[in-house]
Amino acid sequence: MKNIKFTETVLRDANQSLIATRLGFSEFEPILKDLDDCGYYSLECWGGATFDSCLRYLDEDPWERLRKIKKACPKTPLQMLLRGQNILGYKHYPDDVVRKFVQKSVENGIDIIRIFDALNDIRNIEVAVDETLKCGAHASGCICYTISPIHNLESYVKLAKDIEALGVQSICVKDMAGIMSPQQAFELVTALKANVKVPIVIHTHNTTGLGPMTLLKAAEAGADVIDTAVSCFSGGTSQPPTETMAYTLREMGFQVDLDDKKVKKVNDFFKPIRNSCLKEGRLNPVVMANATDALVYQVPGGMLSNLVAQLTAQNSLDKLDAVLEEVPKVRKDLGYPPLVTPMSQMVGVQATVNVLTGGRYKNVSKEIKAYVKGEYGRAPGKIDPKVQKLVLGDEKPITERYADLLEPGFEKAKKELGERAHSDEDVLSYIAFPTQAEAFFDKRDRKEDNDTFTFSIREIK
Repeated sequence: MKNIKFTETVLRDANQSLIATRLGFSEFEPILKDLDDCGYYSLECWGGATFDSCLRYLDEDPWERLRKIKKACPKTPLQMLLRGQNILGYKHYPDDVVRKFVQKSVENGIDIIRIFDALNDIRNIEVAVDETLKCGAHASGCICYTISPIHNLESYVKLAKDIEALGVQSICVKDMAGIMSPQQAFELVTALKANVKVPIVIHTHNTTGLGPMTLLKAAEAGADVIDTAVSCFSGGTSQPPTETMAYTLREMGFQVDLDDKKVKKVNDFFKPIRNSCLKEGRLNPVVMANATDALVYQVPGGMLSNLVAQLTAQNSLDKLDAVLEEVPKVRKDLGYPPLVTPMSQMVGVQATVNVLTGGRYKNVSKEIKAYVKGEYGRAPGKIDPKVQKLVLGDEKPITERYADLLEPGFEKAKKELGERAHSDEDVLSYIAFPTQAEAFFDKRDRKEDNDTFTFSIREIK
């Protein structure tokens, strides 16, 4: 009997995909102990957009959030998503920053680090994998799955072998847009199981409605772990439902070590939260439906919810279809990068600008310029020469690993912050998101000053 394991995503990717990562710690704190008792392989609870969202929208210290989750969930491994050389930001950082970030993530409670590069440029995950292993945590290397004229079974098998050679303990196939069909999943997992020895993890979204079937065929082919979300936070741009997959796989003879009663308790807890999100507008019904057009546009869940939010803010939601049609055109121009953070945001923003300004590449973001220059790594395919000329002029693109050109950054940032930083974790927050971190520090310092003043008054009385 094959044992299939489950990673629960409700604390990270599910709420990132459905409600743009607006789930505050206080909302889910009461259910953490039960989550810890469900029998999951891991709880994905950190990384991705959670870090940015904590500082920018939730007025939370992301490091403190992690420590609290770890305290409440001592039994189940905590998992994060790390963007390789991008860590959790949107540009490349020096190696010393990447290593320090990994160290502090493990110190504060992370057990499994899922590490990916948006371009599948293996040079950009080497340092993060190495430091994860040195820290004694589980390094899970990622294949960012996409479909294009230059991506095929052979290229993915080669990539998996290269990732395994780094020493990772598992390999995750990360299907950001839910475009991997059941047959493609079966063929890919079969090929991976025949060519690499480490466990295979499958991550998909239900954006196109393929999700449950894709996970089922992946399990049949020998996948070891699948990512799911409790049912009330599943579906649409999120992951397939935990309960449905557990029920189906058990019926087919798989061993599933989940406590169904505990999982039901967790789902019942999140139901009113979902309903509140719908009522408040945090959850847009658009992202709950299936969007089979994603099979053409390849837009991941988080990207779709962000596009909806951005266009709504511009009173231009009626332009969504036009933007979705522009996305694959921009992607082709840029050499078919997989649409995963930060590339998904970059391509999405450029497609939006192209549509809203009424002209292609009238305005080009600094991130797209950096990408074309080579600051994000090696493009998977050939960048359109006209776009390259338009963006770079006569400047030559970078061919070496960009991080090798960067000066160490941690100590410099620490000196800049001075006493404003209470810890090395604060310095890392500042490096990743300087404006948001400083605003958070200001609020925190004002609160601490007020607490001290109140305490002093009580002492005098």
